[in-house]
Amino acid sequence: MTPVIAPAPSFSHVIRMSDDTGLFEHSRNAIVRREHGYCTDDVSRGLVVTSREPDPSEEVVRLAEIYLTFLTHAQDHTGAFRNRLGHDRRWSDRPALGDWWGRALWGLGTAAARNPAPWIRKEAMIAFELGATKRSWAVRAMAFAGLGAAEVLRACPDHKGAAALLADAAKAVGEPGDHPDWPWPQEHLTYANASLAEVVIAAGKLGGDHQVLESGLRMLSWLHDVQRTGDRLSVIAVGGYRRNGPRNRHDQQPIEVASFADACATAAEATGDPAWEDGISQAVAWFLGDNDLGTPMWDSTTGGSYDGLTPTGPNPNQGAESTLALVSTLQHARRLS
Repeated sequence: MTPVIAPAPSFSHVIRMSDDTGLFEHSRNAIVRREHGYCTDDVSRGLVVTSREPDPSEEVVRLAEIYLTFLTHAQDHTGAFRNRLGHDRRWSDRPALGDWWGRALWGLGTAAARNPAPWIRKEAMIAFELGATKRSWAVRAMAFAGLGAAEVLRACPDHKGAAALLADAAKAVGEPGDHPDWPWPQEHLTYANASLAEVVIAAGKLGGDHQVLESGLRMLSWLHDVQRTGDRLSVIAVGGYRRNGPRNRHDQQPIEVASFADACATAAEATGDPAWEDGISQAVAWFLGDNDLGTPMWDSTTGGSYDGLTPTGPNPNQGAESTLALVSTLQHARRLS
């Protein structure tokens, strides 16, 4: 597939959704809904994309500082994290090890390894190392944490804590099945499915285990086939897809597209095979309008992404998760171009 000509990543709507505390979760169209407050999940995603910027503006560095401050405030002395903070600056939950713990470690690991600001890298590493002492019962939480550990290992190959966490994350995902029609460790595809394949690929590559690497690549290749209609990407919709069950096409979420682009980028890096970059191009094209309804999934005037592809068109709300998914995917497109 020919690489898609894509716009440069824009942080304009991310800036609009942020204040000096963190990143608001929801919006009505492009206007922030402050009453819903902030969540560690989205702030962590924000730290990932701001830390991936190779030459960030002062404003983007400031966003990374805000997001890192939020995460260190959310983390308790054991390494667990709270998830939901109201606009009144009060937490509504207790520290735990759900998906938000994993995403926090993903953000912290990315910041520790990639952020251009040395003071951000230093503080992020301290928080990452504390959080990396924990383990979650949730498969996806472990996968997200493992992706943060992989970032740390790329920068610090001898980091034992990151290596142990990444290996445990791959084990938590499990081995792919033998049946060619369903070579997936679980019987149900739910959300952020590509992240499971990605963390197995990263564990195999960084751990020097060819068999694990091949398992992850086989998972991702099959997922690509499942999420494709011709040359068009059609990601697993809300509600998931169960083995031998019906396949629902709506609502498709931008975060699924972004996680697929991330996984394809990791596969391309791990194998040196440029064919994986076709998946990135398909993810970019999905946002630009090459999707099941043939409609753009982003607002060029605000820089925000729509929250979902419904049977009647885009959900016009431009929340943090969706917009960060757009930015993340366009970061990969910039590298390809």
